[in-house]
Amino acid sequence: MSDAETLRRYPCDEFVPEPALQAWRGVSVTAPATAVWPWVAQIRLAPYSYDWVDNLGRRSPPVLVGLPDPQVGEAFTATGGRRLGRILAVRPGTELTGTVLGAVMSYVLVPRGPDSTRLLLKVSMGGPRVLAPLLSVGDLVMARRQLLNLRRLAESHGRARRRDDPPGVVGCGDGG
Repeated sequence: MSDAETLRRYPCDEFVPEPALQAWRGVSVTAPATAVWPWVAQIRLAPYSYDWVDNLGRRSPPVLVGLPDPQVGEAFTATGGRRLGRILAVRPGTELTGTVLGAVMSYVLVPRGPDSTRLLLKVSMGGPRVLAPLLSVGDLVMARRQLLNLRRLAESHGRARRRDDPPGVVGCGDGG
């Protein structure tokens, strides 16, 4: 993460004004934001991290299922098929913020050209500061895996779309 990425304002900052824990993660994705967004929005179905731990052994969907854009108030994610948390804020195609188990997470997509996106995640949590070191270690492992899985899926989806595009059209996938 760059200094600019950690210093920028994230939607979760509005929901946790005095955080005990703040953690930032980011990955570069070789795909346009339009190919990344559907995967971020699909977090509503599964965590996309270590399925054997955080999804009770169920596999996170490896294909897009064509969900509509998330809406404030909807369930944020699911574990083992059970809905968890709720969505707090959405800017379709750009930002998704939700809360689960006392943590507030903001996913932010930053386009870096026609075929590149930075996928940023900030996790903020209130509560006792004594728990912050333990929570940050767990977050480091699980959130990193989630972002890497989302990157892999978006990049493979983007490559498949480009192969199917008509000649002369590069990476125009609609993300669906």
